[in-house]
Amino acid sequence: MIEKIKKLGLFGIGALALSEEKINEIAKELIDKGELNKEEGKKFVREVIEEQKKQKEEMEKCISEIVKEVSGKARIETREDIKRIEVKIDKIEVEIKKLSEQ
Repeated sequence: MIEKIKKLGLFGIGALALSEEKINEIAKELIDKGELNKEEGKKFVREVIEEQKKQKEEMEKCISEIVKEVSGKARIETREDIKRIEVKIDKIEVEIKKLSEQ
């Protein structure tokens, strides 16, 4: 029974979607129904929160990899690139001004 609830919470809904308050609420309900004792309830909460951390880290890693891949394909300019272009534009403006004064 506990495994089914864990799978529902962790895979069906997703541990990230559950707040710590909701996790504690679920554990309390299970304890009240006699399906868990207090120690098992504490363990359940710890495991779900740990799973949340793992899922969050995995999702952040995945998103980071996707962003790197997309930005590499899109050739998004960095701040350094923009600064270099601004310096070149400034130099060109100075040269144009000199030429127009002549």
